[in-house]
Amino acid sequence: MCGRFVIAGSKADLVDAFEVEMSVQDEVEASWNVAPTDTVQLVLERLDAATGELTRWLEPARWGLIPSWSKTASIGARMINARSETVLEKPSFRSAALRRRAVIPADGYYEWRRNADGSKTPIYLHGTDAAPLAFAGLYEFWRDPATATQAAPDGSWLVSCTIITRAASDALGEIHDRTPVIVPPELRGDWLDPRRDSRHGVQELLDAIPDPRLVPRLVGNRVGSVRNNGPELIEPLPDEDHDPRTPEETAP
Repeated sequence: MCGRFVIAGSKADLVDAFEVEMSVQDEVEASWNVAPTDTVQLVLERLDAATGELTRWLEPARWGLIPSWSKTASIGARMINARSETVLEKPSFRSAALRRRAVIPADGYYEWRRNADGSKTPIYLHGTDAAPLAFAGLYEFWRDPATATQAAPDGSWLVSCTIITRAASDALGEIHDRTPVIVPPELRGDWLDPRRDSRHGVQELLDAIPDPRLVPRLVGNRVGSVRNNGPELIEPLPDEDHDPRTPEETAP
């Protein structure tokens, strides 16, 4: 699964890395401990019905997908990940999988490896170079009734998203049994294209995405608390300095 991740690049970095043409934000706030329900960044493409042209956007979304039919936003906390094996079947995700695909930029993500003695070791996983990763994601629009006004009686629109995961293989499987689906640069255009909206076509896209090549790094237990944030969280930790207690036990 993916339950925490890092996004430290500036808006300019993301615009350049993902060939973004339009953005709704002046700047992007860096975070070394992005948690469920936090604001993340989406890269997506919109189709101009009149011209048939695609425009690539960078915009914020809440992490944790809220289906359009949901009565409350609280369901989003349980929808941070979508399994690639069932994403085209589950009512919460199948419509978005066909029409609202995105990538979620990240420098890397955290997993907690369970040890034989029951303790957990936090691991930071990142790419083999400095380029940001592109998590395969879905997004959805939801009317927030808490924001209802006379002018907008149904409330304002809230954009939310989820990260698609698959079974981990090889070395990654020793850390956690699931891993985010990471879209390589050569497949991002196909993944983002909303014109590719058939079930068969989307399944082909998912099948074409290779397993990621990631580098694991042992890090300190401070990442276990969402109150901690900063570049020191991803600093490598020598094995001899590692505290075997779980992140929950060592959180301030």
